[in-house]
Amino acid sequence: MPRKIIIDTDPGVDDTMAIFFALCSPELELIGLTTIFGNVPTELATKNALRLLEIAGRPDIPVAHGADDPLTRPFEGPVPFVHGADGQGEIFLPDPAGAAIDLSAAHFIIEQLRANPGKITLVPVGPLTNIALALRLEPRITDWVDEVVLMGGNALAPGNASPAGEANIRNDPEAADLVFAADWQVTMVGLDVTLRVHMRPEHIADYATHGNPLSDHITRILPHYRNYFEANYDAEGIFVHDSSAIAYLIDPGLFKARRWPMRVGTQGLGRGKTWPATGGHILPAWEGRPLVNVCVGVEGERLVELAAERLRGA
Repeated sequence: MPRKIIIDTDPGVDDTMAIFFALCSPELELIGLTTIFGNVPTELATKNALRLLEIAGRPDIPVAHGADDPLTRPFEGPVPFVHGADGQGEIFLPDPAGAAIDLSAAHFIIEQLRANPGKITLVPVGPLTNIALALRLEPRITDWVDEVVLMGGNALAPGNASPAGEANIRNDPEAADLVFAADWQVTMVGLDVTLRVHMRPEHIADYATHGNPLSDHITRILPHYRNYFEANYDAEGIFVHDSSAIAYLIDPGLFKARRWPMRVGTQGLGRGKTWPATGGHILPAWEGRPLVNVCVGVEGERLVELAAERLRGA
C-alpha cells in the first residue's frame, strides 16, 4: 500500500519539484496540500499549489489554505530573488481554475489524521506554523500521525537565511520548537544533507528531454532559481532541498541519521538555529525532549538520479 502523505508547502521552485516527485512515486499517495508563507505569501502559495496540481493532472487533490503569519510576529516577507516574484521562476502562470477547500490547513490536518490514525505522514517543507497550530488545536494528533518528515533546520551545518538559521525554521522558530518538543517521531532532512545533493547542469538539461508537462514545467522555472545558487554558492546548478524529504520517504537508506533532542533558537542572532544536544550530558534545556531523527549523511548522486527517474516516467 502506498504511504499516505500531506505536504505542507510554500511553492516555491524546490517545493514544486518535491510535489511532482511525490506525485510520480508509486510508494506515496498525496492526499492533500496545505499551504504556508515562506518563499511566497500564503495566498500566492495556495494559488501555486492549485496550479501545480492542475499541471500534474491532479486537481482532485484538496488544497487547504494555511496561516498567513508566524505564531508570534508578522511574516517578514518572501524571497523573490530566490524563487521569483511569482514563486515560479518569473514565468507568471494564469490563475488556477480550482479553489482551496473551506477548511483551514490546521483543521484539514486534524481531520485527516483523525480519520486515518497511524496511516498519514506529515511532510512539511516550509515553516512549521500549520503543524504547530494543529498541535495546539488537537494535541492527540501526536497519537494519530505515522511520522513527521520535514525539510528544514541545520544541526551541524551553517544556516542559509542567516549564518545561524535555515530559512524554513527561521521563518517561525517558535512553531518549530513546539514541533520538535511534541511526542511523535520527527525526521529532520535539513541543510546537513541537502547542501550535499547537487543537481548539476547536465541533470537540469536532462529534464528538458523527458517530454511531459511536469518536467517541462520544472525546466521553465529552474533558470531563475539556478541563477540565485550560481551567484551565491561555489557550484554550478542547484542544491536539492525539498525533494530530499520526499526521497527519504521513498528510500531512507539513502541517508545516514543520528538521534538527538533538539531545541530551536528564538532570540537574537541565533534565531532559527536548530540546536541538537550532541554530547553525552543533556543540559536542562534539552531534558525530557524527544529524540529527533536528524539526517547527517546522504548519497546525493543516487538521490538526484531517483528524482529524475521518477519525473522521466511521468
